[in-house]
Amino acid sequence: MSNVIAADIGGTNIRLAIVDSQGQVMAESRLKADLSRHGERSQATAETHVIKALAKAIKPFASQYSVNSLGMGFPGFFHGRSGLLASSPNLPLLQNFALAERLSDTLDMGVTVENDALCAAIGEQKYGAGQGRSNLLHITLGTGIGSGLILNNAPYSGEHGMAMEFGHLCIEHHDGRLCGCGNHGCVEAYASATALMKRFTEICQCEITDAKSIFEQARQGHACAVTITNEAGMYLGMAIAEAVKLLDVITITISGGLSGGWDILYPALKRELDNNLIPPLKGKVDVLRSRLDDNAGLLGAATIARSA
Repeated sequence: MSNVIAADIGGTNIRLAIVDSQGQVMAESRLKADLSRHGERSQATAETHVIKALAKAIKPFASQYSVNSLGMGFPGFFHGRSGLLASSPNLPLLQNFALAERLSDTLDMGVTVENDALCAAIGEQKYGAGQGRSNLLHITLGTGIGSGLILNNAPYSGEHGMAMEFGHLCIEHHDGRLCGCGNHGCVEAYASATALMKRFTEICQCEITDAKSIFEQARQGHACAVTITNEAGMYLGMAIAEAVKLLDVITITISGGLSGGWDILYPALKRELDNNLIPPLKGKVDVLRSRLDDNAGLLGAATIARSA
């Protein structure tokens, strides 16, 4: 197979790329498309809205480059490699939705779909910091926290497509912070970009527009920013230790917007990781920043399109 289309679907953005057989991005397009803002009250109309919005973005791009195979990372849980969307946190009306089949019929091309964070794990293992590793846990740090798991060189999504929901590991069992999932104490409520900005507002008594600014202030020695970023790194390290104890996977790769603060987050992360691991695993876990910047998901999507 020659070139394929890769799509990385976010909450408000769609990224498209033409990817060759060597994993090189030949062309790229970014579009605004808020799939959740459709105002529909039934599953049927919500499904139609999503398919129309995706097709509107993808069709012109596919025609321009004459490709007929699409791989897509989508925010939701899938039944195996069926392309059947079990559910999506941001699109609650979509339940057991034949996303790949419906989109394939509309676009008249082969479509393969997988969870977006799992796509990033696939891309990282094939082309990034996880190359040569048969097992890895990939974590995406952004507005929320996602993850994907590779076991014995194969993506693992569990029995219901919900394996390794790293962002919702509980790290505080007593009076934990409220998470967007409705539970308390999830790591996403402590170490995501959303959590950092909320914490900054609470502790530093001032508003901030993005997490990048918090890292910049921490580098300048701003005491409040240093405290908040150290805290986030600590909670990440704690959660990674729990995942490692469960899985015995010793390669952890990290991507996403918050990885831009790697120099700030990593020392506290590594310290807390080592403190919480059982003795036989201490010193054996590699936590690596992604080498693919924000392209891990796109390259993973291209990989699943070729393997379909």
